[in-house]
Amino acid sequence: MKEKPPGRAPSPPRNDDTRGRLGVDDRGNVTWEWTDDRDLLADDVLGETARLRALVDPALDLQDEPDDPMNPLKKNPKGLKSGYNPYNSGELEKQSYRKKKNLKELSKWIELRKKVAKKTDDE
Repeated sequence: MKEKPPGRAPSPPRNDDTRGRLGVDDRGNVTWEWTDDRDLLADDVLGETARLRALVDPALDLQDEPDDPMNPLKKNPKGLKSGYNPYNSGELEKQSYRKKKNLKELSKWIELRKKVAKKTDDE
């Protein structure tokens, strides 16, 4: 079986029961041109439902993702790098955190350096 090259959408299977085709209007916009079926061209509710039924693919099915009651949020490690995406935000967390510096120890070390500098200046 031949595989299609990446980047191309798979073409839908052709059948003789097509309800319309793609067309281009006078401004160059792509539109759907319905066949000359009276039910599809009607401007009432029945025509709208007929058009929706003609576009529905029976092979498609919606599936719910299983919910995890222990962890309602999914982890999203790439969320901090890629930016905010409301559809795939999830739980944002860093891989690791830096250890906090003890500022008291830092101030003691600075005072010690000052004392050593004074002693070397005095000598």
